[in-house]
Amino acid sequence: MVFEVVLFLVWLGVLSFAADRFVYGAAAMAKNFGISPMIIGLTIVAMGSSAPEIVVSATASFNGNINTAIGNAIGSNITNIALVLGLTAMLKPLVIASSALKREMPVLLFFSLLATYMLSDLNLSRIEGVILIVFFFAVIGALIWMSFNLESSDPLIAETESEIPSNVPTGKALFWLVLGLILLPLSASFMVDSAVIIAKTLGLSDLVIGLTIIAIGTSLPELAASIAGVLKNEDDMALGNIIGSNIFNILAVMAMPGLIAPGAIDELAAHRDIYIMLGLNVVLILLSFNFRGVRRINRYEGFALVACFVAYQIILFG
Repeated sequence: MVFEVVLFLVWLGVLSFAADRFVYGAAAMAKNFGISPMIIGLTIVAMGSSAPEIVVSATASFNGNINTAIGNAIGSNITNIALVLGLTAMLKPLVIASSALKREMPVLLFFSLLATYMLSDLNLSRIEGVILIVFFFAVIGALIWMSFNLESSDPLIAETESEIPSNVPTGKALFWLVLGLILLPLSASFMVDSAVIIAKTLGLSDLVIGLTIIAIGTSLPELAASIAGVLKNEDDMALGNIIGSNIFNILAVMAMPGLIAPGAIDELAAHRDIYIMLGLNVVLILLSFNFRGVRRINRYEGFALVACFVAYQIILFG
């Protein structure tokens, strides 16, 4: 069991490294080909933070672990808001200034409601998987359109462009892109295998292992990106990473089991966990649209979010 835990952590580290290098290479190549930094930031960089979840979900689905894949999608969204955003706000309160984020939050709520409806019959069909992936590409198109229509004064523009690597030779960018593409599925496969063994040893269900160990592990890139963002006073970028990741988790990560291994899902996912995810999305919107006039997520609100995350873990393991 200790050996499997060590293996899980090792492959989790490789997965995070692969996702980072994949994004680095893809973003650098896109910039070398003259693509707008804003487009790169809102698409490649944003998708990159969800790359671990997408690959892990696909791997679990190919292995027939549909509930692990579903748990990964739901658990990652819960972790992003309750743990990642909570810890980030505890470190430094977030001031939200970007108009783009105001438009993305209702979109996140809409897709959360859609996911809740899709799982309500305790089944995720291939048609529903197709619908989710079509919405995913529609969102990518909308983000590209939005990048051309943001006001030049929007702080998200400068914060996004600062994240794009500069002066990277195309050969070097291609190397990291290919290496990331090789290591992502490889590390995800070994990580899922180790997680399943750990779950069976501890007597945990496939759903719980997806909601906890895998979800927390694959959310580490979001945590690193958000903390790095607030330390550089890029509050909108920090929150934008979380919102964008949660949208992609619903549309791309949850689509994987629908496309690859459609079928029945654990009742608890549809009647407990998805509603906790939905509730946290509502809380995020209420915190971000501060009715006192200043959109700000304070330290005590961050503490409350982390407390909710701890309480949720107690429920899962209780």
